[in-house]
Amino acid sequence: MYDHRRLGRELGLFDTDPLMGAGLPYWLPDGAVVRHQLEEYVRGLECAAGYRHVYSPVLGKRELYEISGHWSHYSDDMFPPMRLGAEEVVLRPSLCPHHALIYRSRSHSYRELPLRIAELGGMYRSELSGVLGGLTRVRAIQLNDAHIFCTLDQAVEEARAALALIARAYADLGIRASRYRLSLPGDGGKYVADPALWRRATELLRAVLDGSGIAYESAEGEAAFYGPKIDVQIEDAAGREATLSTVQIDFHQPERFDLHYIGADGAKHRPVMVHRSVIGSVERAVAHLVEQHGGAFPAWLAPVQLVVLPVSEAQEAQAYDLVERALAHGLRAEVAVEGSLGARIRAARLVPYQAVIGEREADAGLVAVRLRDGRRVEPLPAAELLHHVAARVGARGAELWADA
Repeated sequence: MYDHRRLGRELGLFDTDPLMGAGLPYWLPDGAVVRHQLEEYVRGLECAAGYRHVYSPVLGKRELYEISGHWSHYSDDMFPPMRLGAEEVVLRPSLCPHHALIYRSRSHSYRELPLRIAELGGMYRSELSGVLGGLTRVRAIQLNDAHIFCTLDQAVEEARAALALIARAYADLGIRASRYRLSLPGDGGKYVADPALWRRATELLRAVLDGSGIAYESAEGEAAFYGPKIDVQIEDAAGREATLSTVQIDFHQPERFDLHYIGADGAKHRPVMVHRSVIGSVERAVAHLVEQHGGAFPAWLAPVQLVVLPVSEAQEAQAYDLVERALAHGLRAEVAVEGSLGARIRAARLVPYQAVIGEREADAGLVAVRLRDGRRVEPLPAAELLHHVAARVGARGAELWADA
């Protein structure tokens, strides 16, 4: 059983400092590589699915969150306002109000819909110190978020497509959903008081789940304050459950921000806002991947993909040349020279590919290859090794060697 809080620090992925504060981890170089690769993967996945990416500021005027409803329903989880002259600004607790403003900034025709807006953006939650831990509960969150503005007739299909995109990402990353949950409102004033809104959104989400053939459970008290949602649940190494991905259908914020599009009849119509997050917060996704793989990430995610091990000082020139060629192929590679060969091999046990160059290999212009899982490959020319590794990394598969 792996705990990402311990293993992540041992592997030099992330750490914390009291002067930065609880729930505010920083990423070390190897962790930054994993995070960057994950972000680039999800951006590519979204682009292929027709999403357009934007950037929006992490601050907003208090009035923005009063309009969205966050201030009245969610302010206990927000950081207090900061006064700037006569105005008050707030660290945003979510990206949806900003995306609503981005949609509202231009006029839209029904021909443009669905309009899919995505962002990997920062948001902030004033979590109590007692619930913070590692990367799973933090105060500064990098969220893989998107909002789809569509017609009512398109809402179910767009939400279904979002679920399919989540399933595709989970398959690529090796993530297993523990269960799907239809999160509904509970008692209390936490939720928007509009029974018709809740009833209509819930019916649509049930149609999405039933039409996708997904088994699910309903859970009261787990909805967002403005509407029900589909939560994709995962479990950590200790069996604790958490939400990683979500899909929501929202009628509330389009109304609050007076969003509209021009229909085929030339009149104004209200769009539906579908919220979805494929991998949730980058922090929680990385924490789950660390525990799932025990630090032995798939080759495309690994901080170092190829380590070159010269047997003696006489082969160091060839080792550094191989690393330069690997870097030119877009691979993350380095030379390891400190310590005995056995110690270096053990130290690089989580690196997918180890290239050993001894006197015999150097004389023949070959490289001996050891795979992370213990298998060995017959010595082969450096160019062939680099071509093969680059192909396996580009395929983003779990298998290290195509012919094995």
